Amino acid sequence: MYTAPISPPNVTQSSQSFGALIARQAIVNAEGRVIGYELFNRSRNHSAHTAASDMMLALTALSHAGVDELLGDTLIFVNCTHESLVEGHLSLLDPNKVILEVPPLGHTAAEEVKTRLPTLQTLHERGFRLAFSQTVLESAYAAWLPLADFIKLDLSVLPADQVTVLTKYATRQTKAQLIAEKIETATQLELLSHLGVKLFQGYWLSRPQLVEARLLFPTANTVARLLQLLRNQAEVHEIEALAKHDAVLSFNFLRLAVTSGLCPRDGLQSIEHVIRLLGSNRLTCWASLLQNFRVTSDEPLTAARNAVEHGRFMELLAKAQQLPRSVSDQAFLVGVIAQLDNLLDIPLTTIVELLHMPQSVRDAVLKQSGYLGGLLTLAQASEIGEVDELLQSATGLGLSQKQLIEARTLAQDWAERA
Repeated sequence: MYTAPISPPNVTQSSQSFGALIARQAIVNAEGRVIGYELFNRSRNHSAHTAASDMMLALTALSHAGVDELLGDTLIFVNCTHESLVEGHLSLLDPNKVILEVPPLGHTAAEEVKTRLPTLQTLHERGFRLAFSQTVLESAYAAWLPLADFIKLDLSVLPADQVTVLTKYATRQTKAQLIAEKIETATQLELLSHLGVKLFQGYWLSRPQLVEARLLFPTANTVARLLQLLRNQAEVHEIEALAKHDAVLSFNFLRLAVTSGLCPRDGLQSIEHVIRLLGSNRLTCWASLLQNFRVTSDEPLTAARNAVEHGRFMELLAKAQQLPRSVSDQAFLVGVIAQLDNLLDIPLTTIVELLHMPQSVRDAVLKQSGYLGGLLTLAQASEIGEVDELLQSATGLGLSQKQLIEARTLAQDWAERA
């Protein structure tokens, strides 16, 4: 396994979003196609590699909100400590996307293998795939071997004859996929290919790349308020109210549901829906990570306030027509999401894909079609002072001038109290 020290990603704040520098090294198949990336950060010493830093690094990569693909549809291999394997932070990661690299135990292996086994079995049952170094092929780790989905052969410490023996043994004794890592010569690559190894990693194929993950985090005050609500076992509607006062928090809830693998096929329907999917334990883990690593922003962003006002205005208009709550909830989503390009500096098409929105929300945001699209057209006309278009849209939707004024006044007041 890659032994570069891992630390929390180096996060820098811009006027609207954050840039987190992380490193990735490609893992490729025999055809040279990238099947995954190992993530690491060499900016600090190895003592900074903790349970929380494992999760923050993975969460940073998965939460990327930018035009350029950071991971695409590939897997990510995350170096773990045994401490991180028993922490609740793993609930923030999607088992279908994340491979957990389990470190060897060292000289205490014989005593600890059985003790650690239940934790590894539980992770496997939850759907996580596990990667081990070649040490898992030693007799002391026999109980772990059936759990191996990947075994990494470190060519920097294994001579050619030992590589041959271990590869043949692993092929006979396990169904795990073998990854030859730290390949630095064509000779090594040829040898491992000849032995039947299908996956490869190393400088000969790809050097680690420093990439920037674009992130958008809420203010420290918002995170503190969220944690207080969670510690007080607040009702869902109380957490929902906090999120609906903060467009950045709403965005993060939606994004977290996606990166945790919780998004249903028909998309995320509302902020309330997302909060129920995430649950209090997962939200507490996430908020605690942000607080511990101090990656929150300092001040509320003007664009975020505008997005909240936009969403609330549309929500109130839908409520004024006594439409089902599902419609007014989606009206809020449309209003906020349609403003997120001003916060993230990326196209709305990318944002809608990142958040796995229902088709009705997608169509409203991107095509301004349907009832929700009509509300969005009205809201945008109101924002820029296009009176003729505003009145035309209102008439088409069956809304009176009085309803428009009341909704705008209440929405402005809502945003001011954020």
